[in-house]
Amino acid sequence: MARKRSHSTKWYTIDLHLHTPASSDYQQSNVSYMEILQRAEAQGLDMIAFTDHNTVAGYRGLMEEIRQLEMLKELNRLLPEEETRLQEYNRLMKKILVLPGFEFTATFGFHILGIFPPEKPIREIEHILLDLNVPADQLDSGSVTVGASADVLTAYQKINAAGGLVIAAHANSTNGVAMRGFRFGGQTKIAYTQDPNLHALEVTDLERKGRHTTAAFFSGTKPEYPRRMHCIQGSDAHRLEGEGDRRKNLGVGDRATDVRLPELSFEALKDLFMGNDFARTRPHRHKAEPVYDFIQAAREEGPNIVQDFHESMTVRGGKLYAIIADVCAFANTNGGTIYIGMSRNPRRAIIGVDAASQAVARLEKEISDRISPPLNCNIDAHKFQGKDIIRILVPRGDDPPYAVDDSKIYLRTESETGMAVRDEIVEMVLRGQREKLASTQVTAAATLAEPPAPAEEKEAEEGARIAPPRTGVEVVTVEERQGVRYYTVRDLRNGNVVKNVTRKSARKLWHYAVTQYDKIAGQLTDENVKWHGDLGLLIPPKGSTGIRYDLVQRDSHGNYRYYFGVTDDGIHGAWKQIVGLNEEG
Repeated sequence: MARKRSHSTKWYTIDLHLHTPASSDYQQSNVSYMEILQRAEAQGLDMIAFTDHNTVAGYRGLMEEIRQLEMLKELNRLLPEEETRLQEYNRLMKKILVLPGFEFTATFGFHILGIFPPEKPIREIEHILLDLNVPADQLDSGSVTVGASADVLTAYQKINAAGGLVIAAHANSTNGVAMRGFRFGGQTKIAYTQDPNLHALEVTDLERKGRHTTAAFFSGTKPEYPRRMHCIQGSDAHRLEGEGDRRKNLGVGDRATDVRLPELSFEALKDLFMGNDFARTRPHRHKAEPVYDFIQAAREEGPNIVQDFHESMTVRGGKLYAIIADVCAFANTNGGTIYIGMSRNPRRAIIGVDAASQAVARLEKEISDRISPPLNCNIDAHKFQGKDIIRILVPRGDDPPYAVDDSKIYLRTESETGMAVRDEIVEMVLRGQREKLASTQVTAAATLAEPPAPAEEKEAEEGARIAPPRTGVEVVTVEERQGVRYYTVRDLRNGNVVKNVTRKSARKLWHYAVTQYDKIAGQLTDENVKWHGDLGLLIPPKGSTGIRYDLVQRDSHGNYRYYFGVTDDGIHGAWKQIVGLNEEG
């Protein structure tokens, strides 16, 4: 069924990565816990977390200082200056939610934030660190080198099982699980950033725009990284105030995140990170800076595998049905967001939706009545350029395949929704079975080997043969039967092979692929292909436009593989040089 989101939410500013003098590398050892809280207040923070290296000693020190003052008050032994201090603590703790946590150092030196609700006993948090093999005699040392005692996936699983928030610290930089600077990665990087026990990625480039940002990389559009990740930023402050303009020495709240929550609580924050509403997180901006507009950002990005737009939802012309088909397709693929009241073309004027509340109710009923099995979507309305825009948040379904009117099954292929064919439906059923099995073996992921697989090492060290692009369609074979050509195509995003495709039955991207294949296969010349070694870019006809590539690959025996409709997300390695893409990202 569809679910309408409550509008009783507000923006809160958080910094979930703060160190205290309990970390051995803290830069100002004379700073007090009260000064950290006062600085957080001055920076407008509503929620913070003390995350010292491999210890909870900083948070424990804060709590012990407050308890000692309270005990002195009960005994009527409180000095005037101590009473003033206790009053200030009480004021600050009512204004700012302070969460206990730690920054754990896993094997390979990767840093992981474990953050817990304020009522979590400190002893239980310390037990988690002991369970992660931090030596008992070093629980209070606060050293960044104490850890490296448990692997990344084990740390994720144990922190999550204990009710904590699991956040990969500065994922895109030094000691981050996105593995910048590592010569290998492959399946290890995928596991570290897509694990179901991981709730969010802390990144250092949240305020940047463009496809080379970490948030864009983990937006659900990359074939190898289908799970869209919540991305936040934190100061990683090792001092009270930032040191000039040096971005490596930030102070409390210098790099914070805004989150939209129904209340200021750990539970509300965790619910946000476990949901699929990515518009409720934004980089914190100073008052002089423009507020981040997620609808405008989505419009600039345009339709893709996890996002689409519809100008209206009228029954006439099949526009309402097209929306329902998109809901089904997103649920069967990676999940996604649908905007109603605006065109796919960002240059067209915003139309908006009349009577938005009634339209939301209509969509709720249509989705509930027509999509099976039941699917929990969030539907809400937003103002954009003075018009009402409806947004549907569609989760990646956990019981595929989903169908419209019990029999029509749709899939999302890049920016296109199309009817699934037999081979794809079979794969969806198998996917659902695999995921249900995996959910009963949560801890199995923690047993994965940490080093890269031998194949990864071989590719990294020997430059193994370049793999095909990761999006688009490969035309594998073609045969003619009774005058009709039947094609076997491979979806490069997921590897699914579909047989017996004809021009008549092919959906849009497949139709394009087989049409181009018939034009070019066996007729490669210097005029229609630009070669770089054994990789080639098929040159489009003059006057054609688009942001997709048609590519060809030649093996040592003179055989060719053809790839059509490849997007930037599918370009990797040596293919980047062929199409002229920057090596970043």
